[in-house]
Amino acid sequence: MPFSFVVDPSAWSSISLETNGSCEVDNFEGTGFRLAAPCCFFFFFVLLIGFLITRSLAQYPSQLTNSIQMAMEVTQVLLNAQAVDGTVRKQAEENLKQFQDQNLPSFLFSLAGELSNDDKPVESRKLAGLILKNALDAKEQHRKLELVQRWLSLDPSVKTQIKACLLKTLSSPALDARSTASQVIAKVAGIELPHKQWPELIGSLLSNIHQLPANTRQATLETLGYICEEVSPDAVEQDHVNKILTAVVQGMNSSESNNDVRLAATRALYNALGFAQANFSNDMERDYIMRVVCEATLSPELRIRQAAFECLVAISSTYYEKLAPYIHDIFNITAKAVKEDEEPVALQAIEFWSSICDEEIDILEEYGGDFTGDSDVPCFYFVKQALPVLVPMLLETLLKQDEDQDQDEGAWNIAMAGGTCLGLVARTVGDDVVPLVMPFIEENITKPDWRQREAATYAFGSILEGPSPDKLIPLVNIALNFMLTALMNDPNNHVKDTTAWTLGRMFEFLHGSALETPIITQANIQQIINVLLQSMKDVPNVAEKACGALYFLAQGYEDAGSSSSPLTPFFQEIVQALLTVTHREDAGESRLRTAAYETLNEVVRCSTDETASMVLQLIPVIMMELHQTLEAQKLSSDEREKQNELQGLLCGCLQVIIQKLGSSEQSKYVFMQYADQMMSLFLRVFASRSATAHEEAMLAIGALAYATVGVVGDICRALEDKILPYCDGIMTQLLKDLSSNQLHRSVKPPIFSCFGDIALAIGENFEKYLIYAMPMLQSAAELSAHISGADDDMLEYTNSLRNGILEAYSGIFQGFKGSSKTQLLMPYAPHVLQFLDSLYMEKDMDDAVSKTAIGVLGDLADTLGSNAGPLIQQSVSSKDFLSECLSSDDHLIRESAEWAKLAISRAISF
Repeated sequence: MPFSFVVDPSAWSSISLETNGSCEVDNFEGTGFRLAAPCCFFFFFVLLIGFLITRSLAQYPSQLTNSIQMAMEVTQVLLNAQAVDGTVRKQAEENLKQFQDQNLPSFLFSLAGELSNDDKPVESRKLAGLILKNALDAKEQHRKLELVQRWLSLDPSVKTQIKACLLKTLSSPALDARSTASQVIAKVAGIELPHKQWPELIGSLLSNIHQLPANTRQATLETLGYICEEVSPDAVEQDHVNKILTAVVQGMNSSESNNDVRLAATRALYNALGFAQANFSNDMERDYIMRVVCEATLSPELRIRQAAFECLVAISSTYYEKLAPYIHDIFNITAKAVKEDEEPVALQAIEFWSSICDEEIDILEEYGGDFTGDSDVPCFYFVKQALPVLVPMLLETLLKQDEDQDQDEGAWNIAMAGGTCLGLVARTVGDDVVPLVMPFIEENITKPDWRQREAATYAFGSILEGPSPDKLIPLVNIALNFMLTALMNDPNNHVKDTTAWTLGRMFEFLHGSALETPIITQANIQQIINVLLQSMKDVPNVAEKACGALYFLAQGYEDAGSSSSPLTPFFQEIVQALLTVTHREDAGESRLRTAAYETLNEVVRCSTDETASMVLQLIPVIMMELHQTLEAQKLSSDEREKQNELQGLLCGCLQVIIQKLGSSEQSKYVFMQYADQMMSLFLRVFASRSATAHEEAMLAIGALAYATVGVVGDICRALEDKILPYCDGIMTQLLKDLSSNQLHRSVKPPIFSCFGDIALAIGENFEKYLIYAMPMLQSAAELSAHISGADDDMLEYTNSLRNGILEAYSGIFQGFKGSSKTQLLMPYAPHVLQFLDSLYMEKDMDDAVSKTAIGVLGDLADTLGSNAGPLIQQSVSSKDFLSECLSSDDHLIRESAEWAKLAISRAISF
């Protein structure tokens, strides 16, 4: 009869060896039993081993015991980790973390074993796989690298056992377990294949493809798809790529009777397309792949049709240049799907043409229509060729609206997809789209059925970007009054929503100082403002679109000049209306509150000096609202989330106000009276747990610091050497700010510039700050000199930083000019010249930096005199830089260069 027992060292006293060669254990649950002699020594041996184990465990830390116990109880812990009871769940999570920290190999192997065991509950298996996956990958790059290194450093035998469990799971009857294992295998492959480890993986998977059970084939194809998503193509040998694609395409074939297998294969192809460069370059292989994909779009199974169209969308962007032989058939397939198929399939069919538009827009923008032998990808003008049939197809989709589409922020349906695609078509072909769309608009814009009116309005709004202003402005001038009337009077909210959106598009693309013929005039601006402000009282979705239209209306006057704007007479009324919107009880719906603050920010940003006093009056209003959000107590989690969002919006609004007033000579000193209060509020925002609110507060602090530094520079220039008693405090704070990682980077350029203002004001008294300021300038100069490959925003910031550094050098050299201490600058001169050389060699300076840089060269020569001559002559590019600036088209650069030439000539002639 089976039994179990626990070995206790104290039990040795109850065992006696008898003379007849047998042994007896007394008092075992009150019952004696006798073992025959041949068993006696074996039993004695077992007891001995048990005793030794017991003693060993007693000598090890309790963690080891806990790890062994956790490995045995992992199923229950995983189930507890999903319990409804929060206490049970928290304890289980702590147990899992403890197990992982104490014995990672055992932890990972236990999870893999749980996942692969068909006798375990599906819930525990699925969570085991999820935890295993999260132990291999993370979103944060630094954490991801840690996990990769941790896996690579595990004992190879442990990894082999884990991988065997994962591969075994692909044959499990449980779909969730198979799918989870597929993802984990891909994560392991993502780590190991680039390191030339697990070379047998692809072969093992491919051997599964030929197995009879459909579930194994399905899981294997799914795994191959995930691997292709996870791994770079150069980590997989071309032979394996060919075999993967062969297996995947065979699985997609109409001869495959199992829909799950065919679906997995189709989805796998989507991920494998990036690996198929060589295969798509081979006509026969490409033809076969395209035939199978197109056949799959006709499958009786909806999910397969949808996945097949997703493949076509991916092919359109990845292999645009290979599509010409198939485009006619694809158009027929997509047109049939858009007209007849279910929505998920129809949406992908429309997406195919949106993707083709994206490709052709990019090509046309890059090459400007000039296709030569240098063009990487020629434009085949697929959209232009399909225009006569594509546009009518898209216009028909606009009539398939959902009744509640305006209320759902995440709504996406055939009508929306069709309108989006129509907009991309307009950007691709320009004027050619207008005559194809206008008859539809004219036919439907006044129909009694709201669907027809809304579709016509949507069509008009969709084509306002792309065609030339000459083509559109006559139409917009006719339509504008009609749209304003419809926004006020149409009985249907869908129509009003789309009308307000269309007005916004008019103001975004056909309104502004760059256009010769304005669509907004003194005759209609009053009506436009009245209608938009009235519509901001409408239902949230309409009001939000009206705010958007007002946003673009204001933006169009951005370059109107500092003293006059057609919006000035309406400024106070507009601001008050927007503030009223932010206080609506339903302002949380349809992004209305956010839209109102964004529009308020744009109205302020594009305002003129005439309205500066009104902008100033906004500061205490917004500060009070921010203060009220900080005083709110005992909020629910939902209320706290809304409060944090509002804090971010209010900080963003204050940032724009600070930037606006800080850039104006008339207002920048006046608004500084609020600086301390604003700073206190921003610091209190950091007590919230909202990353967005923190970011907005930080940007606002940056804007405040920027303005403050600018004011300090102004004061230095005004007071000159009278600022000297305050310089220790000012310089200490500026140096501390430069060293801070918390301060926004935009503040650093004006701080450097401020160094120059201070040096210019106090002259040789700047001596005491040289040992602190010059190394900081040198470090910043080195960082800013070489930024090849930076994006436009980074280049703009870098040039701003360079300008600040150069202004600092200029002020320091000019401040020391004529002083007996000019020799103090000599150790720094070679680096300054080296910085100028590197800027010239990079060839990415803007005009402002060029002017300041050539000025610094002159300042250096002017201040250091004959000591500078040899250094300048040794400079690798000073001569070329000077020559280039002397012939510049910019007269300010030429003037600086003429002066620099004179100063350099004097320095060298000495």
